[in-house]
Amino acid sequence: MGWHRWGPPEDPCIPPQMRGFGRHRRHHGHRPPWHLGRLGSFVQARLRRRLFVLFGLTILVTVLVVSGVMHLVGGTAWQQETERVRSFVGHRFAEVWDTPAERAALVRDISRDLAVDVELTDMSGAVVARGGSPCTKPDVTLPVTRDGMQLGTVQSCYLRMRGRNPIRSVLPLGIAVLVLWTAAGGISYRLARPVDTLVKATQELGAGKMGTRASLHRHATGEFAVLAESFNDMAARIEKQMADQRELLAAVSHELRTPLARLRVLTELLRDGGGNPRTLDQVDREVVELDALVGELLASSRLDFGQLTPKALEAGLLAAQALERSGLSATLLQPETDDVMLMADATLLGRALVNLLDNARRHGTGVEALRIQDHGTEHLCFWVEDRGLGLLPGEETRIFLPFYRKDRGGEAREAGSLGLGLALVQRIARAHGGEAFAENRPGGGARV
Repeated sequence: MGWHRWGPPEDPCIPPQMRGFGRHRRHHGHRPPWHLGRLGSFVQARLRRRLFVLFGLTILVTVLVVSGVMHLVGGTAWQQETERVRSFVGHRFAEVWDTPAERAALVRDISRDLAVDVELTDMSGAVVARGGSPCTKPDVTLPVTRDGMQLGTVQSCYLRMRGRNPIRSVLPLGIAVLVLWTAAGGISYRLARPVDTLVKATQELGAGKMGTRASLHRHATGEFAVLAESFNDMAARIEKQMADQRELLAAVSHELRTPLARLRVLTELLRDGGGNPRTLDQVDREVVELDALVGELLASSRLDFGQLTPKALEAGLLAAQALERSGLSATLLQPETDDVMLMADATLLGRALVNLLDNARRHGTGVEALRIQDHGTEHLCFWVEDRGLGLLPGEETRIFLPFYRKDRGGEAREAGSLGLGLALVQRIARAHGGEAFAENRPGGGARV
């Protein structure tokens, strides 16, 4: 049993603080979904649709960003290359300007090789050489200069000779976006499929199908595999807990039926015989047995629903009260440490100590001592030692099973044993973050 050292637990005994208490959750309201009408409802309905739309938007934004960056970065380079071409063409025409034949040949070569219309004009605007059709609306105009003096102008028309087809320029980009979006659809499906499987399994489990398990694809890895494994573990524990509760209910019903039947018989005997004191004692024992059983069940219910109320308790005083409730002498208390404080639920921890004492009295032929021992620097243990023959091999763990009875035959019934006492002790210990265990003493008897 843990006691108040204000440190972390590190021992099989119950640690001082009851872990899990005082934790509060903040419940935030859910934000309303997007109000996009039918389209919004369609998108919000399934995770894969939302991922598909988000992937598409991401691809579109990426295309726009890349286009903008290419325009900003490539625009300067294009201007530099254009200036170099302009300079080259201007210098070539300046070299042959004084030779009309070479000048006309250069115009024809440029028009033929580049498939453009070219006109060379002098400073008065007169055409001195032409290649191709007349260029009335030039796309490019280049000055011809020599030694800082302009000799003429070169005009070029090339856009009209090349068909303007927007589809040819947009189609490759559209195909690329379509391929990426199709791939995004497959990725979103693979990402959302485990979630859909887990949601379906959760709904089936909530509908009462306790055998439901999440079966993901064998290649599922990462967080989804861990989540599925955690879900299956949770579902298995819930299924086991429900089965245990049904078994407990059946066993308790059987246990309650026997003392109630005896009470009815004893009541009839009292009516017929006028009240034999021995019969009254039997009735009293049956009533005590029922009361003990109800007490065990109530304590178990408090543990089931987590109704623990921790507070500071004195270990010595708690042990003395347990001895008093069990009708035992206070001289049996043998503390082996200074009186310390511990944080625990007084009712449940008191019930655990009483159950330990009752177990030693009924099945160990009497209580030898109730010891409080300092276990290391952070823990405190309550030991109840009996005067019996000790535990049989394997009973160190079996005695903590529900409805396990150490005594054979009718001895357990005559002793008033229900087989719930030590099982409840273990549950109380674990609810406080600790453990209950048993062992044989070197000098004979057992301690729990």
